[in-house]
Amino acid sequence: MSDLVDFINRDDLPAVAQAAIAHAQFETVHPFVDGNGRVGRCLIHVVLRRREVARTFVPPVSIVLAARPKAYVEGLVDFREGRVESWSVDFAEACRLAAESSAELAARVTSRRSEWRERAGRPRRDSAAARIIGVLPAQPIASAATIRGAIGARHQRALEGLKVLADAGVLRQMQISAGTYDRQYAADELFELIEEYEAELVDHTSRPEHSAGASVS
Repeated sequence: MSDLVDFINRDDLPAVAQAAIAHAQFETVHPFVDGNGRVGRCLIHVVLRRREVARTFVPPVSIVLAARPKAYVEGLVDFREGRVESWSVDFAEACRLAAESSAELAARVTSRRSEWRERAGRPRRDSAAARIIGVLPAQPIASAATIRGAIGARHQRALEGLKVLADAGVLRQMQISAGTYDRQYAADELFELIEEYEAELVDHTSRPEHSAGASVS
């Protein structure tokens, strides 16, 4: 594990190859009784973030890998038997698919925000409602307290903006508090969008054209 930590802290090799090897080596060491898969997947993003390949988002590499479990296990076997290049190439393909799908998701989110603005009656750009729409993808569960900090507005103004969006059907008020001060709101459509996106990504990745040698392992 000490050797793996030293490897992860290196800066003298391609970041994607480093993430591929770090993940496979961690899964090979398998140091914990439980949670090795989760930690190993987290290491992928630790490396990509640290090397500034994916600084502001988490590409769905894990979803792509999970879409072909048999090929993924075979890839780890390749690594353990010394075929590091084969595993690294397949992992790089998974990163490519994850990056392309992330760009597509971003386009869908942008389109959905435009729909929300129309539904809310095209609020002024400096209005609380318009500014809340801008931050919803990063805060799909929101309250006046969290929105107040996100858009730099007074509590009452943040609450009014949330109510405008709830009345327009953009947000749903969650029934988890009887009070009015800390009411929570959810952008359900954003969660639905992500679920659809993940299902499509799994379906796309598991198609025959993404077979071993040209796909994820």
